[in-house]
Amino acid sequence: MAAPRGQATFADVFAVAEFRALFLAQLVSVAGDQLARVALSILVFERTASAGWAAATYALTFLPDLLGGPLLSGLADRFPRRRVLVCADLARVVLVGAMAVPGMSLPLVAALLVCVQMLNSPWGAARAALLPQVLAGERFVVGTAVFSMVTQTAQVLGFALGGLIVAWLGPGGALAVDAATFAVSAVVVRFGVRSRPVPGCAESSGSPKKPGWARELRAGTALVVCDRELRALVALACVSGFYIAGEAVAAPYAAAIGGGAASVGLLFASYAVGNVTGMALLARVPHAQRTQLLRPLAVLACAPLMGCALNPGLGVTLALWFCSGAAGAYNLTASTLFVQAVPDARRGQAFGLAVTALRVAQGTGVVLAGITAEHLPPHQVVAIAGALGVLAAIGAGLSWNKANSASRGLARASDMI
Repeated sequence: MAAPRGQATFADVFAVAEFRALFLAQLVSVAGDQLARVALSILVFERTASAGWAAATYALTFLPDLLGGPLLSGLADRFPRRRVLVCADLARVVLVGAMAVPGMSLPLVAALLVCVQMLNSPWGAARAALLPQVLAGERFVVGTAVFSMVTQTAQVLGFALGGLIVAWLGPGGALAVDAATFAVSAVVVRFGVRSRPVPGCAESSGSPKKPGWARELRAGTALVVCDRELRALVALACVSGFYIAGEAVAAPYAAAIGGGAASVGLLFASYAVGNVTGMALLARVPHAQRTQLLRPLAVLACAPLMGCALNPGLGVTLALWFCSGAAGAYNLTASTLFVQAVPDARRGQAFGLAVTALRVAQGTGVVLAGITAEHLPPHQVVAIAGALGVLAAIGAGLSWNKANSASRGLARASDMI
């Protein structure tokens, strides 16, 4: 793939009306999701007085992605993507609205929650697959960076304001607000994004024809698994399963260095702020240099955490985690290269599979870090995860280098024919 000739700016992407619509839809949806997580945790705790059930309900908001990713993301390739976005939003309005009904039984609330979270997969896949059609070339890279940054920001705002909104409106009222955010998203997408036909399907008698769902799933899986370049990019993204260890043990880490709840918040924020800063800077780097930085940045996302082995104080730890987050912006390059390398007709399914792999890696990293922290001091857990992550990043980077070199070789051979 040839490098784009010109650099794009944030002003360039916001000048595109369709991007502004997708941006607003993403912003309100993510903030609403975080608000719902807070509201449900409080609702369950009020009903059961059990911290365990409240934590289990929070965990339940993440688990459906593992199933919805491979099974439902393909809807973004089988139906017009704007329709997938709007229908997923409207379905979530109904489901979340039902959860807000006073006196709803907790098992039914849990079942509705699983359905709501399952719909995140086709919505996210459709949005990701649609973005390269809305923004071309370097605008797509900058637009992806904006989405990543707004997701981080909306998550922080959703958590920060969630408690205040729940205290003001109660859990039911907060869930009603969440339902309203999906309604806003549906309206914005419906009237702000133009309709496009189903990607990659032949027209016959005015009706698009696509292979069966099971065949599409197998084809999408085979594409990601068998393509060396795509496989290497997914592996690089999954390195985040190592450097996420800091977030997994943030609370005991803060306690071990004599900090309280404020220190926990600062530790979480240090990585998020670093990540947003890194993406803002990386989006301004030319395509060729950004691609060359992919491997070293993946290593640098893990390497600073090794400094935690010295058991530094809060200030140094914040600096180390900030650096890790900034280097973690390499995922911007990995994700844009992945989406651009996948044929449009398979983009939704492939994206869903990649996200599922990422969620599995991160979930496994969180669980293993938590278990290890039962036996070792938190600073050692983070340092060990950083060292293992460096090795994993080197291995994934070598795989990417071989795959990329092979692709360039094929391209040169093709040009000579």
